[in-house]
Amino acid sequence: MNVTALVNGLLLGSIIASLGIAQEPDGTRRLPVSVYRDKMKGGWIGQIAGVAWGGPTEFKWQDQIIPAAEMPRWRPEMINDAFGQDDLYVEMTFLRTLEQYGIDVSIRQAGIDFANSGYPLWCANNAGRTNLRRGIAPPDSSHPQFNKCPNDIDYQIEADYSGLIAPGMPQVAVDLGQKFGRLMNYGDGMYAGQFVGAMYAEAFFEDDPVRIVETALRAIPPDCQYAEMVRDLVAWYRADPEHWEATWEKCQAKYRRDPVYQQASNGGIDCKINGAYVVLGLLYGRRDPDQTIVISCRGGMDSDCNPSSAGGVLFTTLGFENLPARFNTGLDEARKFSHTAYSFPELLDVCEKLAREFLQRQGGRVERTASGEEVFVIPIKDPVPSPLELSWAPGPIAQSRFTADEMAQITYAALPPGMKEAVAAFAPDWQIKDCGPDMNPGLRDQWEGRPHVLCVHPLDAQTGCVLSRTVTVPAGQQTLLRLLVGHDPRGDFDLIVRVNDDQILHTPVNPTTCQDGHWLRQEIDLTPYAGREIKIELVNQPTGWSYEAAYWGEIAIVSR
Repeated sequence: MNVTALVNGLLLGSIIASLGIAQEPDGTRRLPVSVYRDKMKGGWIGQIAGVAWGGPTEFKWQDQIIPAAEMPRWRPEMINDAFGQDDLYVEMTFLRTLEQYGIDVSIRQAGIDFANSGYPLWCANNAGRTNLRRGIAPPDSSHPQFNKCPNDIDYQIEADYSGLIAPGMPQVAVDLGQKFGRLMNYGDGMYAGQFVGAMYAEAFFEDDPVRIVETALRAIPPDCQYAEMVRDLVAWYRADPEHWEATWEKCQAKYRRDPVYQQASNGGIDCKINGAYVVLGLLYGRRDPDQTIVISCRGGMDSDCNPSSAGGVLFTTLGFENLPARFNTGLDEARKFSHTAYSFPELLDVCEKLAREFLQRQGGRVERTASGEEVFVIPIKDPVPSPLELSWAPGPIAQSRFTADEMAQITYAALPPGMKEAVAAFAPDWQIKDCGPDMNPGLRDQWEGRPHVLCVHPLDAQTGCVLSRTVTVPAGQQTLLRLLVGHDPRGDFDLIVRVNDDQILHTPVNPTTCQDGHWLRQEIDLTPYAGREIKIELVNQPTGWSYEAAYWGEIAIVSR
């Protein structure tokens, strides 16, 4: 027998025993509810600490390691910097759906709730939610036919909840991925979240990051590229457990530079490369809270999301009470997480409630010890992975559409607060739709030397913001549509003008086309429509999803 393995096994057994965790001969594992709650609380704190610590670095280093000197220093007060992070509030939307409708909630209801969310989104999340709002019901909302970024990182950064409410129950993480992950992700994009959820589920019972990672692999199809990436990371770590930077370079060579692994990829948002940095931190961090977060962060790319996932898994193994004081003190427990119903204590309560329900569904039970302490008795079951799906060679769509009654339940605020009033003040009789919240749209007292300017922004990377008006063009007169529109100095967009759905103008608005680099003036002759009622649409169409706001200085219809 390997003596080192025997010693390590005995040491691990003593740690588990000291926590009151036990594996029984009847094929169950026992977890005192107090220990569950402490570890689950630690998992949430790990997410919070990881995303807050990495926040200043997000996407500033792509395909390069963040220099050690550029890594922010952790300060305990940073623990309150994560309340507005999408890494947290999106998954709390899923928890709220489970709380309100029960653990058997349908994927269609999950889609309706996600469609009604009011926070800004990007990448696969944004594409999936836009599809839902347009009536494309899940699972088609994530299908590559309708979603151009199905392998993005989104569900990977939102799946932590699925393991935190499923201690020792990886099948729950798999099933929840099929329900919530399929709202926005497909193939590897969904498997990434199921893998993360399964890591959390195992972290309640296992301390060794290698075993956590290898156990979680059972929850996803072995032939998917994401599983291949995880196996590679473990093999590279075992071959060289001292030099994480060398393993990082192997990740780059295979999962960034080899086109076979870039299929259906959205560049640096791809789940495989970012998932690799999560695993990198867990393995090479060697259970050190700081090093786990720092290594996952220094991998670059989505360098706040990745340390959040790695920190969450590790902190689950440690438990809240065992965390250094720099991480487990100072949280504002009265504050609500942005766009959610939950403060931190309320979040812990809803997770425990759902864990109890999933435990019963999985055939487990709650027992009481002689001293009256509650204990989760959890059946040991191997998970059944989802079927293999390839985002670059997807299966057929499900032809899934929301019914009229379901569409009536999608009542999200289509416009940022105050936008209808802003448009009415700037251009009476004009209407607005598909205006997103980015760049603080609304009236500006002045912009680029001109007073009383209306700022609008596209809804997402594909959907332009539309200003429209129906008007009767007078007969016997010349009628002109006068437009003055500007762009942000850091970005550009396309101006599209439609009349009765016919496109009559499509022109870029950028420093080259604008006078003085700021303003574009257009006069469009509407006289050919004299005597007719027409619908005019002015579209702020995105071109690269970077500072795409339109600044309207004038919108006027003039007859003479």
